[in-house]
Amino acid sequence: MIYDILKEGGYNTYLGGNIGTPLFTKIEKMVPTDVVVLELSSFQLMDMEVSPHIAVVTNVTPNHLDIHSSYQEYINAKRNIYKYQNENDTLILNYDNKITKRMKRHAKGKVIFFSSKSRLDNGYIVEENAVKECDNKLRKHIIYGDEIILKGVHNFENICAATAATKEFVRVETVQKAIKKFKPVEHRLEFVRKINNVKWYNDSASSSPTRTIAGINAFPDDEIILIAGGYDKNLDYTPLAKPIVKNVKALILMGQTSKKIHDAVKKELLKNKKSLEIYECKDLDQAVSVASEIAKKNQIVLFSPASASFDMFKNAYERGNIFKQMVKKL
Repeated sequence: MIYDILKEGGYNTYLGGNIGTPLFTKIEKMVPTDVVVLELSSFQLMDMEVSPHIAVVTNVTPNHLDIHSSYQEYINAKRNIYKYQNENDTLILNYDNKITKRMKRHAKGKVIFFSSKSRLDNGYIVEENAVKECDNKLRKHIIYGDEIILKGVHNFENICAATAATKEFVRVETVQKAIKKFKPVEHRLEFVRKINNVKWYNDSASSSPTRTIAGINAFPDDEIILIAGGYDKNLDYTPLAKPIVKNVKALILMGQTSKKIHDAVKKELLKNKKSLEIYECKDLDQAVSVASEIAKKNQIVLFSPASASFDMFKNAYERGNIFKQMVKKL
């Protein structure tokens, strides 16, 4: 989103991410006016001894605990994105996440908060189905929800962060123009097709419980059939159980994390004296087949694994592409 806003503003912009992913762009030659937008993983951040001029931390929740020695090591790696900043740099933080909120204590430059839960005096907020900029309690409208294609509160938060990150580069009119045209990124709540009035969504990039919770919450008024499960990163699936029990009509599980998710959901069902159809599948092909059989008119089939892909696939992108191919053959 930051990349698209800067491109709309006329900047020569490079987009980078984990090498080998579709996001990565090779940079051959740059000039001082060029801008690089990097999405950095905890693995890349661990060894960094330099921080960018503008750093954004949208959220910190447990992830990659199969690789990191502890959750604290994971958090420390994330902190490197701003650790080496100076007083001329900017750090953009999520006010609603306890860990990111506390990061302000060690910030050396300007800190800008964004929130979807609090009416900040300064920063960016989500309020009344709109993104607003706050300056000494004066609130200025940026964009309304019905003007954008994206779904979910988490995408409103992303707009807040992207607007804050590009403020020194472009005018608000440029931000509005870019966001109105912005379409969901592939494998992130990506609409695949509609079959017999059932909508199918590919959210393969959601490789942790937190991301899948955001995906479920993006459809508050719909009946959801959720396909989840995959490679185990030693994460806790207890937080995922509550939104599943509250919002999901049928749960289809596969992969290494299938039992963890199943046990967490069963515990939540017992606590709330509820029931839920749960299907155990050997692979994605069977999961798609089951979803096709049980899906009813006006329901949504959401493929949001809440797990990594490495038990069955090369990466989340391959997993998502295979899912889309299966759905298109139905």
